[in-house]
Amino acid sequence: MKFGKEFTSQMVPEWEGAYVSYNYLKTILKEILTFRQRRQQNQTPPLHCSSPKTYLLKRRSFYRAFSGLTNRYNNEDEAYNKEEEAILVSETEMEEQPAECRRHQTHVLHRSSEEGAENELVFFKVIDDEFKKVNSFYRDKVEEVVMEAEELNKQMDALVALRVKINDPHFQTSSTPFNSGPSPLEEIDELEERPEREHNKMVSLEILNSVKINVIQESAISTLKNILIGTKSDLSFTKEELRNAQTKLRQAFVEFHRKLRLLKSYSFLNQLAFSKIMKKYDKITSRNASKSYLQMVENSYFGQSDDVVKLMERVEAAFIKHFSNANRRQGMRDLRPRSKRDKHRITFFIGCFFGCSIALAVAVSLTIHIRELLISEGRDQYMSNIFPLYSLFAYIILHMLMLAVTVYFWKRFRVNYAFIFGFKPNTELGYKEILLLTSGLSVLTLAAVLSNLEMEMDERTQSFKAITELVPLGLLIVVLAITFCPFNIVYRTNRFVFITCIWRCVFAPLYEVTFPDFFLADQLTSQVQLLRVLEFYVCYYGFGDFKRRSNTCTQSDVYQILFILVAVVPYWFRFLQCVRRVCEQKDYNQTANALKYLSTILAVITRTIYVQNRGMTMRIIAATSSGVATIFNTYWDIVKDWGLLCRNSKNPWLRDRLIISNKSVYFVAMVLNVILRLAWMQTVLDFHEAPALHRSMVVFIFASLEIIRRGIWNFFRLENEHLNNVGQFRAFKSVPLPFSYEDGDKEL
Repeated sequence: MKFGKEFTSQMVPEWEGAYVSYNYLKTILKEILTFRQRRQQNQTPPLHCSSPKTYLLKRRSFYRAFSGLTNRYNNEDEAYNKEEEAILVSETEMEEQPAECRRHQTHVLHRSSEEGAENELVFFKVIDDEFKKVNSFYRDKVEEVVMEAEELNKQMDALVALRVKINDPHFQTSSTPFNSGPSPLEEIDELEERPEREHNKMVSLEILNSVKINVIQESAISTLKNILIGTKSDLSFTKEELRNAQTKLRQAFVEFHRKLRLLKSYSFLNQLAFSKIMKKYDKITSRNASKSYLQMVENSYFGQSDDVVKLMERVEAAFIKHFSNANRRQGMRDLRPRSKRDKHRITFFIGCFFGCSIALAVAVSLTIHIRELLISEGRDQYMSNIFPLYSLFAYIILHMLMLAVTVYFWKRFRVNYAFIFGFKPNTELGYKEILLLTSGLSVLTLAAVLSNLEMEMDERTQSFKAITELVPLGLLIVVLAITFCPFNIVYRTNRFVFITCIWRCVFAPLYEVTFPDFFLADQLTSQVQLLRVLEFYVCYYGFGDFKRRSNTCTQSDVYQILFILVAVVPYWFRFLQCVRRVCEQKDYNQTANALKYLSTILAVITRTIYVQNRGMTMRIIAATSSGVATIFNTYWDIVKDWGLLCRNSKNPWLRDRLIISNKSVYFVAMVLNVILRLAWMQTVLDFHEAPALHRSMVVFIFASLEIIRRGIWNFFRLENEHLNNVGQFRAFKSVPLPFSYEDGDKEL
């Protein structure tokens, strides 16, 4: 792999703008090379006509190369090297600034009037600006981590004091403050020195008198208690408090160590980029400029500062001692998790399952065609009762397939979706894992459909009619069992995250709203028909005569009311999440978002009532509310969620930053979003399906179009979120610390 691609692949995506613009510098060098090649072609001398000056230079070069072995002409070579120096790097003196903060400027020593020299002047101006950018960014980040280290020191002081207070209540404290000794992050002692130093250091428990603890885990019950009786943050010195405090600080140390690792990698990659680009310059121009410039880079702050390395050693020592029971191997495994590797068996099973799915789909199609099931007497009965049951799995498969495609493009365009969703390192699902689950579920679904058809048509199984009708229910039970299985199989970590987000959506106003929460709730708004099918499952198997393949669900008033409420639930979740964000974050932009979901709820209710009862008055009300909701939602999708339609942006009617170079993709996506949003209104437009299409099939088609629209929305929504993180260089999640000052205004 070429260095340019490797350099890009190893960047921190959110810091991309802070790295050396290696590709841009390469572009300038290519212009220099093109110009020099063109000039050489125009000034090529005749063969065997070397000038005396050229001959002397070649002769001198020959002797200089040989003198390196004999060591006879060192003084002459040094003088010659000085003559060959192409640049002079100077420092701009700044008052009250340390040496590493001085500004560097490169002066080209050869004649600037030389033909083509302006390109080289541009090159050194750009590389000087890049060096200043990198050096300043690295210095700022190091200052940030040093301040964070001081906060972690104080947190560890409180944790050690709390641990001593709980585990040894009769501990006699010293009058010497705890901070007088070395703090946990400053302990990088050799094994033989540790016992003596630890014996001489005493712990002061007085620090516990000036801190409050913030270790109560957020839950629906804790939120209600805070609303009713207020927040209690005084220390009660329980083991549960200690355990929760240790868990939070452990997470803080892991995240802090990750930040240090990325800073170290940032410094190394940029030094390597400067080295590569300067050597390319020397090779193209036949000058000796890299030595002087790289010496300046090496002597700069980000080239010689060892603050990050020292902090990493201190963090590792403290983490191993306090959170890994002095087990270095376990501690380093927690701090430096292994990178995720692609497994060949996943690719194999994807191909195997997709092949089986295609074969089963062909078998189902042939069975329907040969036995003329589409024109049989039981067609309407099958489409009204059995088809909706299997459509539930089709909705899930389509949604997962769209998600797999979206994840593939997120990875291709370096959208850091794992950070945005807050996954632990190496636990996020890639597109291959999602395709594996999708293809596996499609095999189960198609096998169930085929077995249902075969059992229904086979005379030998006519006496087992009830079992035939229970096949869809059995498949649903299998899917739910796998989803809620407590054993470590089928991506348990991701299933737990999914269930947790569902729970937080159900109790939306009682939990702090995070990105995964409202992202999942948005997905549910596109799966309204799936929720209605779940309601149909309950009615069909609980209150219908499934043995005779008949039901009276649509004739029940309770079912009709629940049919409306089930469709409203996802939008109600999002409305409550918006209200919570307005109250907690004072984000009044979410007020308009809440009104958008209220308008959608009104549209869903009026549309459903119109479908159930018809009537011109109800049609007008439904069409009006649906039109308003469609316009509101379309505007919010494109302008707010995607950040597009900015008139004064660098890219007209898009936004300043784009990750897809082909701008037409964004306009096509906007047009598709509008068209698919209009399809959402089909129920109030009196769309008359073709005679060959059953009503259930029409509902399935339009529900599938909404899922496809949501898949497109997902990509551009996360792109916009990623670019917001890039603009703010936000590459790390904030971990809440367990201890705070007594006034509660700022953490230790």
